[in-house]
Amino acid sequence: MDAAQAAEVTIQALEARDIFFLTAMILGGLVLFIQGMNMMSDGLRKAAGSSMRTLLSGATRNRFSGLLLGGALGTLIQSSATAVMLVGFINAGLMTLSEAIPAVLGMNIGTTISMQLVSFKLGAYCFFLITAGFILQFVVPNARVRSFGPVLLGFGIIFLGLNIMSDAIKPHRAMFATLLQGIHGDTLGGVFKGLLISAAVTGVIQSSGAVVGMCFALITSGVFTNLNQVYPIVIGAHIGTCATGLLGSIGTNIEARRSALSHLVFNIINSTLAAFAAPLFYKFIPLTSKDLVSQVANVHTGVMTMGVLIFLPIAPLYARFITAVFRSKKPPPQPTFLDRKLMLFPEKAIYAAICELRRVMKVCAESFALTIDVLFHPERKKVQAIKLNESVVDEIKRSMKDFLGVLTRRYLSRRQAIIIQHLNRCMADIERIGDHIDELCDISTRRWSRKEARFSRETLEKLCSLHEGVARVLRLVVESLNPDNEDFQALAQAILRARDEYVEKSINAKASFTEQLAAHEFAPIVGMFFSEYVACYDRIVKHAKTIALAEKQPYFWIKRQKLERMVENEPHYKPPPLSDPHDFLDRLHSEDYL
Repeated sequence: MDAAQAAEVTIQALEARDIFFLTAMILGGLVLFIQGMNMMSDGLRKAAGSSMRTLLSGATRNRFSGLLLGGALGTLIQSSATAVMLVGFINAGLMTLSEAIPAVLGMNIGTTISMQLVSFKLGAYCFFLITAGFILQFVVPNARVRSFGPVLLGFGIIFLGLNIMSDAIKPHRAMFATLLQGIHGDTLGGVFKGLLISAAVTGVIQSSGAVVGMCFALITSGVFTNLNQVYPIVIGAHIGTCATGLLGSIGTNIEARRSALSHLVFNIINSTLAAFAAPLFYKFIPLTSKDLVSQVANVHTGVMTMGVLIFLPIAPLYARFITAVFRSKKPPPQPTFLDRKLMLFPEKAIYAAICELRRVMKVCAESFALTIDVLFHPERKKVQAIKLNESVVDEIKRSMKDFLGVLTRRYLSRRQAIIIQHLNRCMADIERIGDHIDELCDISTRRWSRKEARFSRETLEKLCSLHEGVARVLRLVVESLNPDNEDFQALAQAILRARDEYVEKSINAKASFTEQLAAHEFAPIVGMFFSEYVACYDRIVKHAKTIALAEKQPYFWIKRQKLERMVENEPHYKPPPLSDPHDFLDRLHSEDYL
C-alpha cells in the first residue's frame, strides 16, 4: 500500500462529523493566527504613529538606511502590507524604484524577525497575553500605554491560534504525516515540488507568516520532525507572499508595478538559490538550535539574509535590470518635490511645496477629466484610475503635512511663517477636491445600476456645461500654482472670475431643472442624482475659491534672493503654561452661551 492509499484509508476511517470539526478547528486556528498578526501589526503601526511615514521617507538617503527602515517596517506590519505601502508611495511619486528596492530587501528580513518572536514557545501564556492586552487597551488611562494593548492582544491571539491548530492536528498526526510526506527536501525535485505548492497556498492566503505559523503548529503536533520536511514550505512562502503587492499594483503607474515585480523577481531568484543551497542549510541551521521550531525561524531568516547580502550591493544595477525587462511606453510619474535636504533653505522648501501643490493639483485635474467619461459609461479601468489617483492625493497630503511640520522647526521670517499656513490649507483644499471627484465617480457608478435614473439629453447638456465650467476653474488653479509666477494675486483673481461664471451657470441649471422636475418631466430619482452631481461640482469650485483667496494674500509670493539663504534651527520656544479647561468649558457650557 503506497502513501496515497494509506492516507485515503486513514481519512475514510474518520467519520464525516470528525472531519468537519477537525477542518473547522484547523481553519479557525489559522484565522485566529492571521487576525492576531493583523491586530499586532495594526497596534504597532498606531503606536508608531506618523513616525512610520517619516521612517519610510528616510529610506531615500542611501541603501543601508533603506534596508534598515524596510526591515523595521517589515517587522512591524509584515512584508505584504509593507509592499503595498511602498507601491502606494511610488505611485504617488514620493519614492523611486531605485530608492524602494533596498526597502523591499529590508522588509523581507523584517518579516522573518517577526516570525522569530512567534517561534518563542509562549502558547501556555496566550490567555495571560490576551488579558494583559485587553486591560491595556480598555482600562489603562494613559493613551500612549493604551496603544500597546492591541499589540499584546494580537500577540496572545497568535499563540491561541497556534494552540488550537496543534491540538486539532495532534490526535491525527499520523494521517497528516502520511498526507504531507510528498513534500520533502531530501531531493532537489522534492524541494521544488514543495516550493511550488507552498507558493500557491501562500498566494491564496496572502500571508507568508500564516504559512510559517502553520508549519510551527505541525511541528508542535509532531507531524514534521526534521528540517528537511519544512524547508521547501518556508522558501516557497517567500514567493507566495508577493501576491499582495502584485494585486495592489494593478492599475498603478509603471514604476509602482516595477516595484511589485522587483519583489517577486528577487524572491524567485532567492528561493531558487536556496533550493540549490538546501544541503548547506540542512548542515548548519541545526547547529543554531536543538528546537525544530527555532530552526525553522532561523532558516526563514537565513535564506532572506543570504538574498539581501547578494542583492544589496547591486541594488542600483538590479533597478536598471527591472526597468529594462519591464518596459513601458508611458513615462514614469513626476517625482515629488518634497526633498528633506531643502530644510536648510526655507525659501527653497516653500518653493518646492508650491511645486508639489501644482503636481497634486494636476492629478486632480486628470481625475476630473475622467469623470465625464464615467458619467456616460463607468468603464472599470477609468473608475480604477480615479480611485488610485484619490489614494495618490491622500498620500501626498500626508507627506506635505509632515514636510511643512519639519519646516516649522527652522528659523523662519514673518512672511515664511505665514505662507506655510496658507500652503497647508491649500493642500487640505486640494485633498477635498480629490474627495469630491471620487464622489462624482461613485455617483455615476450608482446611477448606472438604476435604469429609472437615466438622464435625458437636455439634462446631460446641463451637466456637461457645468463640467466645462469646473474644468476651467481647475486649469486656472494648476496654472496659478507655479512658484515662478510674478503675480499670484492676478492669477487668483482670474480663478475667482471663473468661479463667479460657474456659480451663475449652476444657479441657472438648478432653477431650470427644478421647474422641469416640478412639472413631472423627470422621475424623482433623476432629481436626486442630478442634485448630487451639482453639489459635488459646487464644492469643488468652493475649494478652488479658497485656494485663490489664499493666493490673494500679500504674503503669498517667493522671494528670489532668499532661495540660497541657509538658516539654523528655530530658537528654543518656551510653550505657555497649561490653561485650566474649566475657565473655558464652564462658560461654553452655560445656558446663557447656548
